[in-house]
Amino acid sequence: MWEQKFIETPRGTFEYFVKGSGQPLAITHFYMAFNEKGNWFANPFTEHYQVYLINVRGAGNSPAIEMDDQMNLQEIILDLEAIREALHIPKWAFAGHSTGGMLALQYAVLKQQSLTKCICGCSAASKAYASHPNSIYCADNKNFNRIIEIMESLNNPDTPQEKRKDLGFEWSMMSFTSEEKLKHALTIPNSGRTVGRALDYFRKVAVKSFDLREELPTVQIDTYVFGGMYDAQCPIEFSIEIADLIPTSELIIFDHSNHYPFVEEEKAFLDFVKESTKPLKLV
Repeated sequence: MWEQKFIETPRGTFEYFVKGSGQPLAITHFYMAFNEKGNWFANPFTEHYQVYLINVRGAGNSPAIEMDDQMNLQEIILDLEAIREALHIPKWAFAGHSTGGMLALQYAVLKQQSLTKCICGCSAASKAYASHPNSIYCADNKNFNRIIEIMESLNNPDTPQEKRKDLGFEWSMMSFTSEEKLKHALTIPNSGRTVGRALDYFRKVAVKSFDLREELPTVQIDTYVFGGMYDAQCPIEFSIEIADLIPTSELIIFDHSNHYPFVEEEKAFLDFVKESTKPLKLV
């Protein structure tokens, strides 16, 4: 189990969970609330890092969202910086998956002086991913209408918990290469309850203007990019694009994964995490 902690900052008192030892590494997500179970993505990093799994504003016991602007990516980065400074950590690594990966890229663009490295996976550098026909978020994708229904239901506070569980399984099933792999993943300790207001803001507001493609070539810290070959949320083309844009990056593609390589290819992902502790050898 992860250890629950709170940190007081000038921007509010934030909840986080810590586990592991080694270099400090922060992990969070745009619209998920974590608890003592940790998270599928965060858990493997505890083998080689001291991981700070952070609940952003509006998630768990972190400060409430008072206005929508507090949910934009830049404001979340300022919250993370306040947390880092309050913890007296001069620099830390940051890792993010999916919309957490978008936060990782935003962090590297805005405050790379605070980062030792950036780890970004199954993500995208712009809103263009949602227009790719292989993405379930594209109107031309066969699953688009259903995924919108699912997100609307998750955003509805009247949706019963059992129904939320079924909807979450259905959403996840679209993002795994097989039901067998998803069922195996569900045996692994995990948390990440969807924060409806943040999800709604992301898909209706934040993603509309999201585009870091011009800024990414300015990133000069080691950046480890990974993607699943069959990713149905952020198609692999967008992980490739991130790596192409950042001069100090390395790309790892998980050939047998959809959106969750850390549980679909556990051993290979653990090897990736171990390699991320070493400086990149760029040619």
